Amino acid sequence: MEKIDGLPQHYVYSNQVIDFITIVAQTCRFLEHAYEFQPKEVVQNLLKLLSSLYTKTVCLNTPEEELEGYLEQFVFENDYNAVAACISDALGEHDAYLELLHENRNLTDEPTVAYISEQVADIYQEIKDLAGNYQTADIFVMAQALTAARQAFTEHWGAKLLNALRELHHISCTVTWEDDQQQHTHCHHEDECHCHDEQMDGLLDFYKNE
Repeated sequence: MEKIDGLPQHYVYSNQVIDFITIVAQTCRFLEHAYEFQPKEVVQNLLKLLSSLYTKTVCLNTPEEELEGYLEQFVFENDYNAVAACISDALGEHDAYLELLHENRNLTDEPTVAYISEQVADIYQEIKDLAGNYQTADIFVMAQALTAARQAFTEHWGAKLLNALRELHHISCTVTWEDDQQQHTHCHHEDECHCHDEQMDGLLDFYKNE
């Protein structure tokens, strides 16, 4: 196991883990400041960060150990909603898409409407909680947080990342932002916000007409 000079001899400080935590921190930092970027820049940055995050997570080897104790939560509803709303604002009408490969794909061929913004916010919640627990500098907590994040990646957020990445790739290749006159003004997900409802109805109508 390679380690960073000057740090304790433990896998939580290995080069592999440090590389992983670095991309986790970069992704969290961007998502928390995505409102500072233009829509095209948001898509480009998400493509780079999410692809790197997936690669670093796949390559992360954590010892198989039972999860014990309590991991602190660092992302709350307001934090989650802020990230989701920011990405939704940037993507506008491109946020929603039809997802055929959902968890019930073996039971139905009907599509579901998914939102890149919600998938990205789900990923943010997982990796921000990891980052917060890792920063405690308590080796036991750090190890537990890494194991929990790796297991959750296998169970759900890895698939969400790939789904979001696929759609972001499609947007990057097909949307000319300068020519896109449909500027999406989001109402910050207040109680009366029906943006997602409208997108869902439109996508499902299109699918049925096909």
